[in-house]
Amino acid sequence: MSKLSCAWPAMAAAIMSITAAAALAAAQSTPPASAAKSGSAASPAAAPSSEDEKTLYALGVLISRNLESFQLSSAEFKTVQAGLADGFNHRASVDAEAYNPKVQALQRTRVAAIDEHQKQAGQAYLDKAAALPGAQKTASGMVFISVVEGKGVTPARTDRVLVNYEGKLIDGTVFDSSAKHGGQPVSLSVSGVIPCWTEALGLMKVGGKSRVICPSSLAYGDRGAMPTIMPGATLEFNVELVDIAPKPAASAPPPPGGGAAPPPAGGDASPAPK
Repeated sequence: MSKLSCAWPAMAAAIMSITAAAALAAAQSTPPASAAKSGSAASPAAAPSSEDEKTLYALGVLISRNLESFQLSSAEFKTVQAGLADGFNHRASVDAEAYNPKVQALQRTRVAAIDEHQKQAGQAYLDKAAALPGAQKTASGMVFISVVEGKGVTPARTDRVLVNYEGKLIDGTVFDSSAKHGGQPVSLSVSGVIPCWTEALGLMKVGGKSRVICPSSLAYGDRGAMPTIMPGATLEFNVELVDIAPKPAASAPPPPGGGAAPPPAGGDASPAPK
């Protein structure tokens, strides 16, 4: 989310209205958490135990994800905490609505910095991968490395395929996998995925396994998929092309006169398996 949408005012209002736990902690002088990228986070005094406490704690975690694109330092996060507490207690010292344009401008600036950093780090990663034995760098900038050559057919853009996969950031963090979706091969449309995947599947055959490194332009671009995938992020996938899903059988036109269609040769009138 490289830009704040029109949902930002609503999100800000929600943050101000539902951070009772944070306000209470501030009122009790609990040491502030330092959720900074440049420092370690302070441990909470006690882990939530009841379901209500866990629900409120989860609320705080969810709210924190809306701050990811700001990449706050420890000192900045402490100031945000003060704003949360003061807003909750109706004692804000600045007009938040008047500062909304500046909040949006700050986010755009921070996101642009994230984007540039991610692209530089990603390019270095792509260059390193492209130099590996057997690596193929395509015209689009994708790096494709065949790990196991398939012996089946290559899917067309109009096909649906069954795949096992694992998606990673360049620091090795796994952000998605077929294992997270029940451990069974996932069905997807070749033309309905990110461009990097569409291109990679067109280079594979059924039974094949490959390592695919996607520049941001072929993945989630300058928008990213916050909070996990940063703007400008290069991604790596391990892909196994398990099979190509059979195309649905075309319905036979009704015979002249509207009567029942005759059974196929051999007298078997049972429907084809799906």
